[in-house]
Amino acid sequence: MTMPEQDTDTDTTRALRGLANGSSSVRLRTALAVGTAPDPRLVGALVERCAIEPEFHVREMLTWALTRHSSSLTVARLVDELRSERAQARSQALHTLSKIGDRRAWPAITRALLTDADDEVARSAWRAAVVLVPAGEEPELAGVLATQLGRGERGTQLSLSRALTALGEMILPVLRTAMTDPRPHVRRHAIATERLLRDPDAGFEFAIEEAKRIVALGTTGQEG
Repeated sequence: MTMPEQDTDTDTTRALRGLANGSSSVRLRTALAVGTAPDPRLVGALVERCAIEPEFHVREMLTWALTRHSSSLTVARLVDELRSERAQARSQALHTLSKIGDRRAWPAITRALLTDADDEVARSAWRAAVVLVPAGEEPELAGVLATQLGRGERGTQLSLSRALTALGEMILPVLRTAMTDPRPHVRRHAIATERLLRDPDAGFEFAIEEAKRIVALGTTGQEG
């Protein structure tokens, strides 16, 4: 073995230890170093760490480090994580896939993920889906996303509205249908999403409050 190869092996071993270190600052610095000098042998360790890393800022650095590696090395590994029983593994893999933006991952963004019982997984799936959806498949995606209208707390609803509005005006038919849903919270969310589509600067809080008034008056808020 040549000396450069020995040095590389030492660096890889050091990085593996750093990613597992008990100090979040050490893990953060290690992820930064790995992203700065990508090492294909560390892709698996980065993905595995994403599944269990408790600190948000470290997870973000792990994702950045993965985006610095070739998608030919990362995408398949991340797609495998989408079948994990651990919600964080699914959520972070989806988040990373959305940052990589390789549409080869699109078939893995299943209806099951888009409707996952875990809100963080579902939110990550919504964001990844609107980034990865191929041209022509947006209406089908919008239909699935619309089944989640009214779901969860305000933050979850805002994530869904942002995902839907990112698809553009082709979401209007599914929103109009949802505006006639017998459940008031679904109607409110659909109306608020339409308001955001028309006026992105209005803000979600304003849109949802306006939607509440519209639903209380017994109308759909549809024009003309």
